[in-house]
Formats: sequence, structure tokens, C-alpha cells
Amino acid sequence: MNVLLITFDQFRGDCLSAAGHPLVRTPHLDRLAADGVRFARHYSQSAPCAPGRAALYTGMYQMNSRVVGNGTPLDRRFDNVARAGRRAGFAPALFGYTDQGIDPRDADGPDDPRLSDYEGVLPGFDAVLELKGYPQPWIAWLESLGYRDVRGGEHALATEGERPAEHGITAYLAGELIDWIDRQDSPWFAHASFIRPHPPYAAPGEWSRAYSPDDVEAAIAPGDNLTTLHDLIRQIPQLAAPDDDGEQRALRAQYYGMVSAVDEQFGRIRAHLEAVGQWDDTFVIVTSDHGEQLCNHGLVQKMAFFEDSYHVVGIMRDPRPGAVRGAVVDDFTENVDIMPTLCEAMGLAIPVQCDGYPLTPFLHGERPERWRDAAHWEFDWRSDVLPLGRWPWPWDRRLERMNLATLRTNDTAYVHFADGTWRCFDLAADPTWRTEVADPTRVLEHAQRLLTWRAEHADRIMPSLLLRDGGIGRWPTDTATLDLPVESRT
Repeated sequence: MNVLLITFDQFRGDCLSAAGHPLVRTPHLDRLAADGVRFARHYSQSAPCAPGRAALYTGMYQMNSRVVGNGTPLDRRFDNVARAGRRAGFAPALFGYTDQGIDPRDADGPDDPRLSDYEGVLPGFDAVLELKGYPQPWIAWLESLGYRDVRGGEHALATEGERPAEHGITAYLAGELIDWIDRQDSPWFAHASFIRPHPPYAAPGEWSRAYSPDDVEAAIAPGDNLTTLHDLIRQIPQLAAPDDDGEQRALRAQYYGMVSAVDEQFGRIRAHLEAVGQWDDTFVIVTSDHGEQLCNHGLVQKMAFFEDSYHVVGIMRDPRPGAVRGAVVDDFTENVDIMPTLCEAMGLAIPVQCDGYPLTPFLHGERPERWRDAAHWEFDWRSDVLPLGRWPWPWDRRLERMNLATLRTNDTAYVHFADGTWRCFDLAADPTWRTEVADPTRVLEHAQRLLTWRAEHADRIMPSLLLRDGGIGRWPTDTATLDLPVESRT
């Protein structure tokens, strides 16, 4: 069986026509949902890119992985989806990027250029096509097609509407993946990591004109009682939404165009797999590293605590007999569930480091016992204050208070800041996250639940094992990698 892990960047969970969006068109992802399982309340665990992807790749909450920003190194001791793929006999191939920084202990001295680059490749992947911040392979391809005005990655992305969609970065990656698939003569594991629908907000080709700003809904305005964090983020130009309603609608129209463009390329990949007879032998996961504010609450991109930054697309298809088709799961699921699910799909033990749970039962029409009844996410902004020049790095311990954790239940969202302050939103009364809970008992209940969640998920790699009778409990590494007799592992 093949494994295809597809991640989009900043793909909101509500931007699917299958999810009821009144405007956006995603026929190919809708078809995947009808042929597999759509997780309607699927959440990224952190933002921005590096923390969100660390959770997805390792199955760990931020409080355990400690990847807190773009530039935080990923500790080399942690297992991940690519290393698991290698244990299962694959040579995992990367198309795109993973945004995981090198562990400094593996650097080749203080002059190692990787110490100045957070866009490293996750250990275990072979980078067949690496598309980082400056996507040189795509730019070189554009130049080979005769384009002479491409002046760099940001400019090339910002001008995608001036070129046909088939020359966009999404189409380029899809084509490279398809060509690679055709060269494989054994089961494969591929991670297609698409940059879109990420800023700059410029859809490719005809998709830049597919949605009229006049048809786009208005953004949610900021509430009256803004937090200090909210004010801080709005001081960062690239994170503040334009004030003009027309500009906001135009931005949203381009975002929807990018969503439809990546949907089209997913359809192209599926059509090829069907044509070569591999679709029904490929386990497919589609998700995103985080969401997109899309001008709601006066913000763009993916910061703060609002649900827009964390509710993401989540679709899976298990090709094997017994898997359900067309199911919609309304339970809360999270990106930390991806690695456990992949491990089970590949026949591996789930590493003890994983905070998530395998979604395998849902794929077979079963609801696991004792499933979570809330979604959780974390956000750390210590690195975001550096451009403002306010705190020295890293000795000022106030940096350790620049983070938050959110608990989102059916009707309430509780946000706890590390300085001891909090916000609690009544989602039953107002789903826009602008109405506070008035009942202090309800606030206390959710604060206690968040504290319990953190206590239950504290790092247990070693605490899960007791040095008694040869070692009791779960071993800290997959048993296939331990040089111990099988009968000694309990």
C-alpha cells in the first residue's frame, strides 16, 4: 500500500463546499470526502508553520515538543512520520517543505548555514523537490518556459494571476509528484507539502478571477474588548487586515481562488493515480498546518487564539476493505492524531511520545471509547516581539509568559495566558468569539478542564516505563528499533 500525505498551508476547515461554504468550489476534495472520511471539526495544534507542522509530524503537543516558533529547533530525539515510514520499509519522499529547524547539536560548527534557516527538512525525508521561501526550482522552471520578469519567490507568488494556472507553484509541485510516481516500482510514501493557499494573496491564472469581491461575505469585525496580544499582533504590518471593506473582500476572493486552485491540482493527482491503477492502493491524508484569519477580528494569516487560525481541513481515505465511504465525523480531532493514524496504517506500534490518538476506528465507522470532547491549541509569541525590540533574548523570563493555551468545547472557548490572565467566550450565544461568558462557575469549570488536559499530557516518554521486572510499561521507542529480545518487551 502507498502512503500519500498532503498538507496545504493555511487551508481553513470551513472553506470546502462539502463543509457547506456558500461560495467556494472544491469538487475534487468533496469527491475525496465522499470516498473517505471528512473530519468536520479538525484542528491544528499550534501556529505558525514550524510549530503547527511539528505537532503534525511528531504527534506531540507544543508543550512537549517545545517547537514554539518559526526558528525553534526540533529536538533530534523525537520520532516523526518520516522516520516511522522508514521503519515500515519506505523511503519517504518530500515535495515542498517541512519548516523544521536543525537540532544545533547536529550542526557542523557555528558557521553552519542551517543555524540561520528554520526551513529545514524533517529528518527521515528524502527531499526530491525542496520548495522553501525562495522556491528556486519553480522559478527556474518558469524561466525555462520563457518568463523573464520573475524576480524572486515573493514576486513570483504575488504575480501568479498574470500567468496561466498550469504554470503556478501548485501545478508545478503536482507535476513533479506525478512524474516521480511514474518512476516508482514498489510501494511508496510521498509527502506533498503545498505552500498555497498561503500569502501573498494572489490566486494563479483564471482562479484569480474566479470569485468576485462583490459576492464575498464581510469579515467579522474586532470585538470591543481587545487583549494586549491582539493589539500587539495588529502592530505587525503583515498580520493586520486592511481597514477597507472592499480590500478585505478582494483579499478573501483571492484566497478562495487559491483554495480552488489547490483543489484542482489535487484532482489532477487523483486522476493520474486512477489512470495508472494505484488509487485503490493508496492511503490518503489531506490536512493543513494551520488556518487563516482571513480578515476576521482585524487579522490576516495565523496568530492569536481565534478559531480561524486553527480549524483546518481534514480528510482521509483508507483504500482497504472495511473502510467507510462518505462519513462525516463531528467529534473533535487534531493534527496530533495524524502520526498515530499513519503508524497504525503502516503496521507500526504508536510511539509513546504521541499525544494524539489513532483515527483508525473512525475510518472503519466506529467511534472510539473515551474520545476527547474538546479541541486544544497553543500559541507562543516570544519570537514575534523581537522585531519590535522590546525584550532581550533569551534572558528576560517574561518571554516564558508569552504563550497561551485554548480549550474549545461545543459551546465555550477558554483561553489561558501564561501571565495568569484569561478570556472565556460563549460560543453558544455568539459563535464569532466576541461575547464573554458571564457565569464565573462556567469559567472555572473550563479553566480546570484545561489544567487537567495539560497534566494528562505532560511528557511521558520515560515516566511510561518502570524499571522493575525487566521494564514494565511502554518502551520509549518503537520496539522495532530496540536491540532487545522480543520477550523482554512488555
